[in-house]
Amino acid sequence: MPDSLSPLFPVLSPNRHGMLAVDDIHTIYWEECGNPDGIPVLFLHGGPGAGLSPQHRRFFDPQRYRVILFDQRGAGKSTPLGEWRNNTTQLLIADIERLRAQFGIDQWLVFGGSWGSTLALAYGQAHPEACLGFVLRGIFLCTQAEIDWFIEGVRWFYPELYAEFAAPIPAEERGDLLAAYVKRILSSDPAVYWPAARAWSRFEGRRVYLMPQPEDAPNDALDLGVGRLESHYMANLGFFEEDQLIRNMARIAHLPAVIVQGRYDAICPPLSAYRLQQAWPGAQLEMIPDAGHGALEHGIASALVRATERFVPGRGFV
Repeated sequence: MPDSLSPLFPVLSPNRHGMLAVDDIHTIYWEECGNPDGIPVLFLHGGPGAGLSPQHRRFFDPQRYRVILFDQRGAGKSTPLGEWRNNTTQLLIADIERLRAQFGIDQWLVFGGSWGSTLALAYGQAHPEACLGFVLRGIFLCTQAEIDWFIEGVRWFYPELYAEFAAPIPAEERGDLLAAYVKRILSSDPAVYWPAARAWSRFEGRRVYLMPQPEDAPNDALDLGVGRLESHYMANLGFFEEDQLIRNMARIAHLPAVIVQGRYDAICPPLSAYRLQQAWPGAQLEMIPDAGHGALEHGIASALVRATERFVPGRGFV
């Protein structure tokens, strides 16, 4: 069971891990944890580009779950870091299917937060027959309105962060900050892309939690992965048609789901979670009243653990 000071299960090491070449450019890192005979669950990290953390293994009872995690293209330990070529939602879905075949899994629970919720929905709608259900957090449907909020709308709550983000961009380019940052972050010149990637990562990272957190130590892998891949995906509307994920909900509406959302999420505002639940009447939405976007905020982490426990046979959905 989770320990007394945290809603999460104890720290867990992988049973095995490895690398899988998925094309001529990309090789992805994967790991397997927990009970090899347990309920299969796929963990999808956020970003895109943020990569895995050891904490991500701790949402699942290691006695009951077989947990498959991987760093998506260009993220974490996958190589090349920050690579945006051959990097689309459709290719990530194909990578997931390669992993499912590699592990010999017929069906699995799909768990994802933030961009991971986006990818979980897209994967489920492409392969509903492979899914047992969903645990989703901090919903991002990758619509134009959400992208506009991420870049521009947030200044209503964090004007100082927005001013800091816009400051390095010449005044004549500030009418389209996303395009200005994409041009710089995807530059081949390190003197151009590193400052832009770090500014992007800081712009996001400082509004993850409801309450201010101590500044993290610099993390070049996180900054480059998040900066390059988030800007790349947003510039391409996530490789979706507008509002595609809501329009295609009929493909997975028969499957059980728990949606966990922070009431004061300044990255993925609650409207998206509400819209998703309205399109998915069987899904259960738990709005956490004292949380922002962070998966490790106590209320959100507790709700995510409760959700995974509900998929254990005899305890809720299954």
